[in-house]
Amino acid sequence: MAVPKRKTSRSNTRHRRAQWKAMTPQLTPITVDGSVYRVPQRLVKAFERGLLRPEG
Repeated sequence: MAVPKRKTSRSNTRHRRAQWKAMTPQLTPITVDGSVYRVPQRLVKAFERGLLRPEG
């Protein structure tokens, strides 16, 4: 495991952490029982197989 040679300053730590951004999920339209729903792309197969039920 990598071990840092010296302590990272508080300023550098906070500057690095500030660059992280959350992304909104890619919504894909799917048809379930004749109704169109927009669901995250990674869950499309679960909805098609009937493992998940759309809310609403």
